[in-house]
Amino acid sequence: MIQLITILKRKPGLTHQEFLDHWRNQHGPLIKRLSCANYVRRYEQHASVWPAEGSSDPEPAYDGVTIQWFDSADSFNQHLTEPDQAEMWEDVHRFLDVDNLHWTICEPPVVVIDGPTQ
Repeated sequence: MIQLITILKRKPGLTHQEFLDHWRNQHGPLIKRLSCANYVRRYEQHASVWPAEGSSDPEPAYDGVTIQWFDSADSFNQHLTEPDQAEMWEDVHRFLDVDNLHWTICEPPVVVIDGPTQ
């Protein structure tokens, strides 16, 4: 298994809450129904922890992270060739700052800590 990890920043002009609403209620269900999802074994949405309203704490630089699991690099590449990728990218442009998308494809993790250390 490999993972596609993408760091997401919302499109300028959107609030973090507007980003979350679109990501969770529109983009996630869209991804699930597209044929390119046939290659995805798991799709995770991880929202950044945002400071409480009125807090002086700084906002995170990014709004969230997606992790998509694939059987192999070949499976990932096959998913990119599906015709409905265009529909997915059309939606991406609605709510993400595509110039600030950062991604990497990772091999299975090396687990350093997996529970209490003492």
